[in-house]
Amino acid sequence: MKKILFAASESVPFIKTGGLADVVGSLPKYFDKGKYDVRVMLPKYMCMKEEWKEKLAYHTHFYMDLNWRKQYVGVLTYEYEGITFYFIDNEYYFNGFAPYGDMYADIEKFAFFSKAVLSALPVIDFRPDIIHCHDWQTGLIPIYLDNFRFGTEYYRGIKTIMTIHNLKFQGTWDTKRVRDITGLPQYYFVPDKLEAYKDANYLKGGIVYADRVTTVSNSYAEEIKMPFYGEKLDGLMNAKANCLSGIVNGIDYDDYNPDTDVHIEKNYNIDNFRKEKIKNKIALQKELNLTQDSHTMMIGIVSRLTDQKGFDLVAYVMDELCQDAVQIVVLGTGEEQYENMFRHFEWKYQGKVSANIYYSDPLSHRIYASCDAFLMPSLFEPCGLSQLMSLRYGTLPIVRETGGLKDTVEPYNEFEKTGTGFSFSNYNAHEMLATVRYAERIFYDRKRDWNKMIERAMSQDFSWANSAKQYEALYDGM
Repeated sequence: MKKILFAASESVPFIKTGGLADVVGSLPKYFDKGKYDVRVMLPKYMCMKEEWKEKLAYHTHFYMDLNWRKQYVGVLTYEYEGITFYFIDNEYYFNGFAPYGDMYADIEKFAFFSKAVLSALPVIDFRPDIIHCHDWQTGLIPIYLDNFRFGTEYYRGIKTIMTIHNLKFQGTWDTKRVRDITGLPQYYFVPDKLEAYKDANYLKGGIVYADRVTTVSNSYAEEIKMPFYGEKLDGLMNAKANCLSGIVNGIDYDDYNPDTDVHIEKNYNIDNFRKEKIKNKIALQKELNLTQDSHTMMIGIVSRLTDQKGFDLVAYVMDELCQDAVQIVVLGTGEEQYENMFRHFEWKYQGKVSANIYYSDPLSHRIYASCDAFLMPSLFEPCGLSQLMSLRYGTLPIVRETGGLKDTVEPYNEFEKTGTGFSFSNYNAHEMLATVRYAERIFYDRKRDWNKMIERAMSQDFSWANSAKQYEALYDGM
């Protein structure tokens, strides 16, 4: 039996700000229980919902040195869907209205968490074979582990994996301050270890000391070796190339299932979507005050409205796009310029554009189920989950060929009759527009090909079970 501990800063259903929480909360359930004992360790945030906080059971507590400070470390536990979750408690560090605040405070908070994860192992009586660290918030764990190995036999032989969900976020602060916070010796604060460009960099340190480094798609694992995507760490990524690999995230196939989804107007599946899927479109047109016409192509967007997601391209050609026989439904929040851009076009093209500048999980399900196509023109995309959801619902993705989008959406080939969506390669607004118009042409003029593509999209398997098998192979090889 291999023992695995996931260490992360967020996890569904307890606390979520992004896709990281989905991975940490969903993936552990899918491992073979006969071979792997997978548990998860998280901070106990004050901002967690009361319904979860009151379920946590006190396990133990102890005091830990964080350089010159002595800090309380409480450990609480809760079993959820067969997985044991441990929560590290310290109200000084984990108070506040959100899991992350200003960087200055977060740097100390996650230094405390990283050290507490390792310090808690002997007292909870769980000695993992592998600690699976997620993102910069846990980047110090492999470093502390290396440091602990000198002092005690207990920590020798524990392996670590560092998973990068988005290389853009690295956890950097000035070296002198980080040394003071962490209590780590000067030995670690050099350019081939924890230091990058004169600052201490948590993610870099984790990558240097981890036994294996993974990221959330094969293409992203290759892209981050190049300066454009490498966020100044491309040299390190090339140096670690022999132990760097990509495994695509999954989605919860029970939660995202058009056949049983409670949020949508009409359930459907791969056999009856030709008749039933359209009923969702008509219901959504009605709900959002769009012109009710089942024949009009509807394009969905569910996203953070930021530059990374390609909205500068959309803004550039939005007026042109609205001349076409399409309807556009947007859901999400983000940068003010993009929120206002979509509000403006909703006002200008009433009945054609619906701008929903907030977030709603039920509405996102209805958009995945109702639309004909789903637009995701990201500048970079480590994995991306929206395109996986739209494939599941038979809503054909139109994506830029980058990272996880390139790995999960096969572009339509009209001669070979293959593909599960549409894609373009250059980060260029008119190339995107041309691809959208190509999709329109297939939708309107080649309905049979379009429906065959929906069948292929809906029969793809991007469930967590698929990802878990690849992680199992990774664990077994360590």
